[in-house]
Amino acid sequence: MFFRSKKKEEKKELLYRKNIQTGCVPAPQKEVIRQVGQMLVDSGYVEPPYVEAMLEREKTFSTFMGNGLALPHGVEEAKKDIKASGIAVMTFPEGTDWGGNTVKIVIGIAGVGDEHLQILSVIADKMMDADTSEKLAAADVDTIYSLLSGKE
Repeated sequence: MFFRSKKKEEKKELLYRKNIQTGCVPAPQKEVIRQVGQMLVDSGYVEPPYVEAMLEREKTFSTFMGNGLALPHGVEEAKKDIKASGIAVMTFPEGTDWGGNTVKIVIGIAGVGDEHLQILSVIADKMMDADTSEKLAAADVDTIYSLLSGKE
């Protein structure tokens, strides 16, 4: 008789309150990407090499989306380093430089399969309005969590 051990996957939320840092001080773009990427690593969404893949993506394609928003994510080859879909958020009320643009909200993204496209779409929809972007940049953790997760 053979027993097949099934590794039980922990079901992860897309966003945890601990992955929201508000009132961040301006920092170099690479440092910000490393910080938001490390939050994804620490929460078990990705393996450490994914952070370097986020930096690699930025070299070939800016993740600046307009309205003070940047959505750093890894290159396609880094999909193997994603364990679960998740996001991490940093807000910069004073703004921080992002390749010549001013960014107030940075949302690091890891998406299993094509889930990153759905995540990008949802975030883009919520952030298309410049007023929402401004409010989010100045918001507290609970407000950001509620807006991005749809939960209280």
